[in-house]
Amino acid sequence: MKPVVKIAAFAAAVAATFGTAFAVGDVVGPVSSDSGERPAAHGGHDPAEKPAATGSGARPPGGLQISESGYRLDLETARVPAGEETVLRFTVRDQDGRPVTEYRREHEKELHLIVASRDLTTYRHLHPVRGADGTWSTGAEVPAAGSYRVFADFTPAAGGENLTLGTDLAVTGRYAPAELPETGARATVDGYTVELTGSLAPGAESDLTFEVTRAGEPARLQPYLGAYGHLVALRSGDLAYLHVHPHDEARGTAASGPEVAFTAAAPSTGDYRLFLDFKVDGKVRTAAFTVHTDGTAQTDGRTAEPAAPEAERSTGHGH
Repeated sequence: MKPVVKIAAFAAAVAATFGTAFAVGDVVGPVSSDSGERPAAHGGHDPAEKPAATGSGARPPGGLQISESGYRLDLETARVPAGEETVLRFTVRDQDGRPVTEYRREHEKELHLIVASRDLTTYRHLHPVRGADGTWSTGAEVPAAGSYRVFADFTPAAGGENLTLGTDLAVTGRYAPAELPETGARATVDGYTVELTGSLAPGAESDLTFEVTRAGEPARLQPYLGAYGHLVALRSGDLAYLHVHPHDEARGTAASGPEVAFTAAAPSTGDYRLFLDFKVDGKVRTAAFTVHTDGTAQTDGRTAEPAAPEAERSTGHGH
């Protein structure tokens, strides 16, 4: 073979090799998490905005990353004892490592902090206080030992979208893992019964309606964080976080009827744990549900009332 022909053949082979590599990259998808849209989250998102379907180009759900869009969650208190009142301290840092000290207020707060156990039986919605140096702190008491996830839900004042960053928290003590509570459309807490209508649908919008009653009589829901209910959904397994808006904001009204509704989209099929915060007679309570989605967007119809200890563990607020 002549030299020119050899060079041409070699160049063709190299081109074919790199062409194959790029083709594989397109199929697998980019490793970066900065492409696409996440399902509508609570802070900074227009309630009318449609949750994005999760596909190959969609951004991963919130809470799975410790750093995103140049911001990082720096948890100073990474280990706490079970069953004891303690103080959690953390800082949100920008891309230069500086503490963030200015936030956009969303649902009456600059930042919402969620603490949940990996088995999804313990849940805390906390509202920490920010110091002048950018360090956040809040009192917390976590009843059971185990592995937990801490979620910081915020919108920087400097611009950009709402973010939910997540990191791990170790709670020391004697650990006994719990099974995921059964799926069901009813939960009880402090004598209140909460009925769920609807189900999550993977990659598509679905409506969730919660009705609160006591002794068969409708409850009068009061505004809480600018709305009549506050819902957090966590996916079992990796604790992917979806935080949604209610259909109707409180708009300063003193009280409402027994129902509050949300629109949400699950990032995938699987089991999810729903935590509904609602306020009646000046006290915030949390009702917890387990739902399963397999693409049919149907509730299985079974009702499972959580045992009293689990209801107590799921109810926790740091206000």
